[in-house]
Amino acid sequence: MAHKASEEIGARPAKGRQGRILRRAGLAVSLGITALLVSGCSIDNVWLRFGWPSGVTDQGTKMRELWTWSVLAALVMGVLVWGLTFWTVTFHRKKADSPEFPRQTGYNVPLELTYTAIPFVIIAVLFYFTVVVQNYVHEKVANPDVTVDVTAFQWNWKFGYRNVDFKDGYKFDGINTAKEDANKEQLEEYKERKNEEGHPQPGPVHGKPENDILSYLHYDKVETVGSSTEVPILVLPIGKTIEFQLAAADVVHAFWVPEFLFKRDVMPNPKENHSDNVFQITNISKEGAFVGRCAEMCGTFHSMMNFEVRAVTPEKFTKYLDARKAGKTNAEALESIGETPVATSTRPFNTERTTKTAAEAK
Repeated sequence: MAHKASEEIGARPAKGRQGRILRRAGLAVSLGITALLVSGCSIDNVWLRFGWPSGVTDQGTKMRELWTWSVLAALVMGVLVWGLTFWTVTFHRKKADSPEFPRQTGYNVPLELTYTAIPFVIIAVLFYFTVVVQNYVHEKVANPDVTVDVTAFQWNWKFGYRNVDFKDGYKFDGINTAKEDANKEQLEEYKERKNEEGHPQPGPVHGKPENDILSYLHYDKVETVGSSTEVPILVLPIGKTIEFQLAAADVVHAFWVPEFLFKRDVMPNPKENHSDNVFQITNISKEGAFVGRCAEMCGTFHSMMNFEVRAVTPEKFTKYLDARKAGKTNAEALESIGETPVATSTRPFNTERTTKTAAEAK
């Protein structure tokens, strides 16, 4: 009896040591996470982004914050699981000189319910915040300040300004009505086409021509078209809500500005493909030149199908647009507002396709 009591007394200090070790480990983890959180004045710093770019839009900021908090939650759970694993391995290993098994916790209903419920709670919380951010990214306002027409084609871009409506009174209606009406007439004529026997012969794709590139392309008074010798520069104002209307003239492309932190597929015939070809950004937070890319494999020069977003102040943007309306080229209009007339974030690509021998390639 005395021997058993002495064993129990000897076991208490051991359990006390284990408790102190666990408390100290928990304190160290808590202090580490706290230090990480307060290591900068803002959650946007190089340590808390975990490799994610900062972004220059409100949507990008929301996505970056979701990424940061998701990684922090994963790290906390990882530390907890690792801690429990190492604690079990260290303090509950079977002693070589003991014939007894450690205390078993199987069929412990409260414990099993707990570690079954906790993952569901974690998933529900992550799902909730993911849906909130996703809805914010896809949200659209009724009257954006700038509406931009984006047309992708192998292997470049056409940008046009559909509408500008600033709250300070500056307005611009950029729709080229004459060209769009001509489009509709041409399509109507095609619908009335008949074969030699006089029977209607509509097009094979929803009554349209097989290679229809007219029914969904927009025509604008102010357009910027890229080529193999000129990278198209899309000039946008900071601090304004901007809507992008996307379409492709041939195959599937993708509109991607890395600093916006997400890409959108650019589909031919978006309505027939049941794709939402419109998205908005509520604010570009700073001036600068940001490279844009096609992020969908679209053929030979896919990797070189780049453009540039040039973010300027609203005052510069209105002066730029006035210069374009007056007939100046994109480069001349950029120079008139003190901006570099050529792209600075990417270069034009070479479309030369002649076959070269190994000696010539050297």
